[in-house]
Amino acid sequence: MATEPHATGAGAGFGPGALATPANAITIARILVTPVLLAVILGGGASWPAFAFWIVLSGTDWVDGRLARRQGTTRSGAFLDPLADKCLILGAMFALVVEGLFWWLPVTLIAVREVAVSLYRTWMGKRGISIPARWWAKVKTVVQQVAVAFVLLPLTAPHPSIAVAGLWAGVALTLFTGGQYLLDARRVMAAAGGADGSAHAV
Repeated sequence: MATEPHATGAGAGFGPGALATPANAITIARILVTPVLLAVILGGGASWPAFAFWIVLSGTDWVDGRLARRQGTTRSGAFLDPLADKCLILGAMFALVVEGLFWWLPVTLIAVREVAVSLYRTWMGKRGISIPARWWAKVKTVVQQVAVAFVLLPLTAPHPSIAVAGLWAGVALTLFTGGQYLLDARRVMAAAGGADGSAHAV
């Protein structure tokens, strides 16, 4: 799930500028395989293959994050990992909208927030300001993943209210963490400006 780069320990195998790392390889594989999952969803909606595919791709998010923390976080990983999450989650949600299994409104709210925060984060990064992801942002991603899983799982698919509740919980967390990120960014900018009148990396 999405994280910001942290300082690596003495035993880290890769520096911040590294690109060819095992964690990045898994992340890129997730991006490349995501269209296959979307084809499976569009080919039949809820099914055991779609559910298994979803669990594997969602689970590798934890794997590449763990590898990155053990071997050294990188700037490329900090960019690629959130990108993989967004491609996977938003792609699956919109595929479910096409299949009539998700309502377009909550999915659109999630998509607009994700794109807006990503653009804002890029703009802040160009100014040399990095805002660490909070714990609630990780919870938000997990809730979104669970909502999709409930729709794809044949055992719960006949009970859409479960997935709908999870989806709206994901919307609430998505909007909450978006506002949280903007407030954190303003605090960091204010603190940096108060130090010497200009913004610096934190």
